[in-house]
Amino acid sequence: MSISTATHDGCSSSSPRSAKIANLIRQFTNTMKSGGLKFKDRCKKPTQVHALTINSILSSSSSNSDESTTLPFVNAKSLLPYGLPDTHLIEPPLDPHLNPLDFINSISDLYKRIIHSSCESESCGLYLEQYALFCAVGDPKLLRRSLQSAREHAVDIHSKVVLSAWLRYERREDELVGISAMDCIGKVLECPKSALIDIGYDPSHSVFDRCQCVSENASENLNVTGSRTSLNNEFLVHGNDDEIVWFCIGNEVITCLRPKIASLSSPLNTLLYGNFIESAKETIDFSRIGISKEAMRGVEVFSRTKQMENFFSPSIVLEILSFSQKFCCEEMKSACEVYLSPLISTIEDALIFIEYGFENMASLLVASCLQVLLRELPSSLNNPKVLTLFSSSESMEKLASVNHSSFLLYYFLTQVAMEEKMTSVNTVTLFERLIESATDTWQKTLAFHQLGVLLFEREEYKHSQTCFEAAFEMGHVYSATGIARTMYKQGKTYLARELINKILSENKPNGWMYQERSLYTLGSKKILDLEEATKLDPTLSYPYKYRSVSMVGENQINEAVEEINKIIRFKISPDCLELRTWFHLCLEDYQAAVRDICALLSLDPTYMMFHGKMRGDYLVEVLNQKVQQWTPADCWVELYDRWSCIDDIGSLAIIHQMLVHDPGKSLLRFRQSLLLLRLNCQKAAMRSLRLARNLAITKHERLVYEGWILYDTGYREEALSKAEESILIQRSFEAYFLKAYTLADASLDSDSSSFVIQLLIDALKCPSDGLRKGQALNNLGSIYVDCGKHDLAADCYINALDIKHTRAHQGLARVYSLKDERKAAYDEMTKLIEKAGNSASAYEKRSEYCDRDNATSDLSMATQLDPLRTYPYRYRAAVLMDEQKESEAVEELTKAIAFKPELQMLHLRAAFYESMSEYELALRDCEAGLCLDPTHKDTLELYHRTQKAAEYT
Repeated sequence: MSISTATHDGCSSSSPRSAKIANLIRQFTNTMKSGGLKFKDRCKKPTQVHALTINSILSSSSSNSDESTTLPFVNAKSLLPYGLPDTHLIEPPLDPHLNPLDFINSISDLYKRIIHSSCESESCGLYLEQYALFCAVGDPKLLRRSLQSAREHAVDIHSKVVLSAWLRYERREDELVGISAMDCIGKVLECPKSALIDIGYDPSHSVFDRCQCVSENASENLNVTGSRTSLNNEFLVHGNDDEIVWFCIGNEVITCLRPKIASLSSPLNTLLYGNFIESAKETIDFSRIGISKEAMRGVEVFSRTKQMENFFSPSIVLEILSFSQKFCCEEMKSACEVYLSPLISTIEDALIFIEYGFENMASLLVASCLQVLLRELPSSLNNPKVLTLFSSSESMEKLASVNHSSFLLYYFLTQVAMEEKMTSVNTVTLFERLIESATDTWQKTLAFHQLGVLLFEREEYKHSQTCFEAAFEMGHVYSATGIARTMYKQGKTYLARELINKILSENKPNGWMYQERSLYTLGSKKILDLEEATKLDPTLSYPYKYRSVSMVGENQINEAVEEINKIIRFKISPDCLELRTWFHLCLEDYQAAVRDICALLSLDPTYMMFHGKMRGDYLVEVLNQKVQQWTPADCWVELYDRWSCIDDIGSLAIIHQMLVHDPGKSLLRFRQSLLLLRLNCQKAAMRSLRLARNLAITKHERLVYEGWILYDTGYREEALSKAEESILIQRSFEAYFLKAYTLADASLDSDSSSFVIQLLIDALKCPSDGLRKGQALNNLGSIYVDCGKHDLAADCYINALDIKHTRAHQGLARVYSLKDERKAAYDEMTKLIEKAGNSASAYEKRSEYCDRDNATSDLSMATQLDPLRTYPYRYRAAVLMDEQKESEAVEELTKAIAFKPELQMLHLRAAFYESMSEYELALRDCEAGLCLDPTHKDTLELYHRTQKAAEYT
């Protein structure tokens, strides 16, 4: 089926949007080079490959009934109302982020630019670029640290406001009951008041310091709000008669001191002492100036006190602000802005005051309004007035006039819009503003690529292709996938395939290249491309999904389940769980289907099944009629069993079922968050943790959950404070455990280790269930091991195993190993492997307790089960290096770094290069590693050592 090349939304090829995008490209990019993309002007309709579908069971479908008869195991009662999954509906989405061909070279170059940056504003921009590059990796901790570094080096109010709001958005405090978007959590980093202080970068005062606004005299210390002490006789003026001047406004006369008024600005000084008629008058008519008598009295008071008093209403201060702008009274104007800024706390306030800010060129006032709007994201973008403010070109010009229009601002706004899946015309306009505000090449590249992705989602393929071509011409090779995809959607399959062939021939092959080409090939060539994609990048989910769906089309359902399991084992995602659910329905294994949907809904509560055609929770209701229903007691028994088998997905599903019956139970939400963290689903985990906090009935429980939120977002001291406050209210297992866990996160000496041990012992004395006590015993055993108390550690692990905490086998094996009982350690890990259902981490750990051949076998299995685990690659590389196979050792690390750029692997490869006297390559890997973690001591030492060695060569 070919897709029409006509534009959508009623737009022709010469539509205003097409012209606008073309103009943006002409304005911000070089003319397309003659050697650029050129293909034969031919078009071929794409041939679609369909898995067999069962549309005959659809009341609303029209399908060949012969197709359904080829699958006798499916019928109208098999709960497959939408047939089998369609391979065309599982196409991989386009990555909206920067995706450089050589990520290591890119971040290495960026690190060099950061350490050699000449000013703080440049450093701030470089850390923003770092954020953009790290988006492709998707590690929330890396992304947050980049934003924090950008905020640390921000020198202007605008950047501080945007970055502090962005950091706050990443934590989503608005989901906590009772927390306002404008509340400060106690650190300068995100403090809304600190962001409005116009001071430069000061290395002696870190943004990670405690914020002064948490103290009682915060406003005085920060100097954000001026003193508002009331004065008696505020309108009385004392002075010599020749110093008095009267300003008439209507029938009112305001008495002022001439020199005081004149000192407010040069224009007023000229008016009162210059060659104007007014300078010789004692009475001056200000009736036509546009200021009320009350506001003029305010001007008089300020001229004497240099303060905005607390008896001034906001309307009067706004008049004084206008007067200040008219007569260039900068000091008084600044005081007005300082006075008004704290009064803005809602979106409605901000929308009103920002217009006054624009009219009077009041940058600080606009910053205060902007801050409220940004800290209310994402909800504020649902306000049409807010969206218009940010998206209209007129508003952009107004923002620019007061220094509040920037790439940083629109980058933040567009990322929020993308995350909220906003695809409206206004969102497109936001991306157009992003392009207009871009200055650096990487900014233009990112802006065009992301606009291309958005237009692709809107099915505006011709406009989308134009944007992708612009990004491609600026050097972003990955944008070729966008060009190919838009060609394909317009029926130009041959041209799409030729483009990707060209990319493959001119560049070092990457997994995404083969994955993309597979979309435009058929049969064995398609399968070969997908296999090569998996070989180069096993984290790509589409190859597993396609292969499994194809197997279902051939009635190989069990094989399809096993294929999709390969990626679910190490990378859980809603789309893969949906497919496995589909396959279980084909097998009529409804219990397994319910399990997968419940786990899926824990990740995304609003997920729509069957390619967006049915609500997930509705399907669970339907399937519940086919499966045995469990009582709460049954659920707890099943949870213990799943936990014991280290079946995290099964455990997650059971907790979801328990929450259906008891949605207000905060403890269950907390357990849900722990499992999601274990499955590396950090955003979903934080959502569950916030819900636990919101649902908590008692204060001591709520404090514990707040402590975990603070800990998970990097605020260790604040988390510790919450734990201590909770213990003061009530001694509880979770409070003691939080305190112990937080303290153990730091390097422990003998005294602090003893303290943590006592905290865990105190925790174990408090009421709790076996699931949590097993974890506490396991942690206690680990600390005993670190302290050399092996017998006590063994007791802890054995006690944990008695209450089905299966992971304690690993700790017990460590104890045996330290006692030089390697056979016992090996056997202990074998027990864990048997109970955990072929756990990759268990195989990896068992490899430490056997000979080299068996270790190699175990590590090979670990990589097969979870290619993201880096230890096996490092071990194999070290073995090859010992055998003096240097090239093979480097290659072993390189193939893993290609899809998992991890610090330890980069450090090891740099060390290999150093030993091979390849100093340039060693420096590159050190720089890339330090870009990921600039404080890593071993890599810093290696970097400096290699620099010195390179100087002598």
